[in-house]
Amino acid sequence: MFLEKVIKRNPELVRCAFALHKEGKILPDTYVLDLDCICENARKMKEEADRYGIELYFMLKQIGRNPLVAQKLMEVGFKGAVAVDYKEALRMIQNGIHISNVGHLVQIPKALMKKIIRSGPDYVTVYSLEKIKEIDEAAGECGRIQKLLIRLSDEDSDLYSGQVGGFHSSELKELIETVKEMKHVEIGGLTVFPALLYSEKENRIKGTDNIKALNRGLKIAKECGLHDLNVNLPSASCCASMKLIHELGGTSAEPGHGLTGTTPLHKHNDPIERPGYVYVSEISHNYDGKAYCYGGGHYRRSHMENVLVGKDLDSAKWLKVVAPSEESIDYHYEISEPCEVGDCALMAYRTQVFTTRSHVAVVAGISEGKPQLLGIYNAFGERISEEW
Repeated sequence: MFLEKVIKRNPELVRCAFALHKEGKILPDTYVLDLDCICENARKMKEEADRYGIELYFMLKQIGRNPLVAQKLMEVGFKGAVAVDYKEALRMIQNGIHISNVGHLVQIPKALMKKIIRSGPDYVTVYSLEKIKEIDEAAGECGRIQKLLIRLSDEDSDLYSGQVGGFHSSELKELIETVKEMKHVEIGGLTVFPALLYSEKENRIKGTDNIKALNRGLKIAKECGLHDLNVNLPSASCCASMKLIHELGGTSAEPGHGLTGTTPLHKHNDPIERPGYVYVSEISHNYDGKAYCYGGGHYRRSHMENVLVGKDLDSAKWLKVVAPSEESIDYHYEISEPCEVGDCALMAYRTQVFTTRSHVAVVAGISEGKPQLLGIYNAFGERISEEW
């Protein structure tokens, strides 16, 4: 999906990844992150967000909840992390990373509520009264008042399977009155998901139908006396979407793939952000006129298509690659013709590393021609041994 773009816009990352494989410093099924590139993308995005008064929370599930990247993004000036689930929240807490938003898309389970609330998140996204009561109790035990982001989902909202939840805007007035009676929570803002998406037909990022529920909710909230709310508009967050977020009334965004230049917009265009990762595998064997490389990093919406096979960028062959069918485990990926066993197989496609069993190699200095491997992590952001 992104292989042509990364060769064009960040060839030194590709060269570095080939070299790391050739030198045996990384194993097959490793995502190589260009830390310089990610930080450069982040700085440019923050500059654009600052123009419109938009606060940015970084999301790192896509690249394996990596704490080293998180620390660098905090240095760039991001307010904090958005933890898409409680496991990501724990990884950030363990590494001293401030959490700006937690609970969206996965709510905090009761057993972890007090620990996460005690860490001091700016906002907790909620979509049930029962969870609000749990937060109120935990915040009381921690001696703090916790701000909430209310997720809205109406009948005309467009939700992904597995991500269903939210308050109907028609419930919001009663909910506001109920929360006002609680002592340790307050409504700090509203959110929907996804708020923005890329339209391939129009070749631009645009608001989704979910904005309708948001606008209804904002009207009700203002009628109930709530002002200066955080209007959180996640998805497709990148430099190109900041003006639109502002025009839609948004005050915060949550870049994930924007940080690595790998949103759908980046496939079809050359926006400001450059591609910041590649996937490295190795030819395992040949069979019946096809080659097979090691798998482990497949994401079902990856749009995996092309692969470079060889020992370096200059001599590598451009071939087709196919992941296994969805009902199968991705032990191997099939390549269109036989290849030399042991050669590097390099790809660049859309990923969600936290759903894989991959390694993540963080490399600094690529932009200066002095690449330095800073560490290797598993898909959950835990550092692992580099001794094979």
